[in-house]
Amino acid sequence: MTIRILLADDQMLLRATFRMLIEATPDMEVVGEAADGDEAVALARTHKPTVVLMDIRMPRVNGLTATTTICTDPSLSHTRVLILTTFETDEYVAQALRAGASGFLGKDVSADALLDGIRTVAAGDALLSPTATRALISRFLATAPMDALPRAIEELKALTAREREVMSLAAQGRSNAEIARYLVVSPLTVRTHIQRAMTKLHVRDRTQLVVIAYQTGLVRPERPSFND
Repeated sequence: MTIRILLADDQMLLRATFRMLIEATPDMEVVGEAADGDEAVALARTHKPTVVLMDIRMPRVNGLTATTTICTDPSLSHTRVLILTTFETDEYVAQALRAGASGFLGKDVSADALLDGIRTVAAGDALLSPTATRALISRFLATAPMDALPRAIEELKALTAREREVMSLAAQGRSNAEIARYLVVSPLTVRTHIQRAMTKLHVRDRTQLVVIAYQTGLVRPERPSFND
């Protein structure tokens, strides 16, 4: 299937560069370009893209507000937001992840990494490297609004022990294949546990599991990762 992409960035030159790269890729197409958050939301509702490449700092309505609107719109439940940022540990990126973004990339990303990132997010996976995840979590994501935390902790009890274990490993930034090797199960089994945890916790994608894992204390920033 063709991955439909909406570009949202106030820099016309950057949008043009991304468009040329994406349209030269057989399995992708650009369905629209937005110069601010308002345009991004309007075009997302019109074109129903697979992925929105979203800049944070834009005039009028910023990418954070646009991300929140897109990720809470039932008509856009199949649209994923991939944040483009100059600073990987920017507080705005953390807020965007809380709002439902599926991951983030630096604007200096290589062409191959950008295309791989788009495919990763389009497939419903999180785009969070272990190093960047730990830095971001420790600075911004480990706290939750007080009214939301008790419910999240209560919902966590509905998970099985294996679902919590898989969720914990995913929160360390590990891929399904890495988790499968560690637990000596198939990647399909890991994916099934991830999907069941998402359903029980009422979240839209893997990134939100990461946020909840740290906010509820299931995983702590200082906790060491397992050895491959």
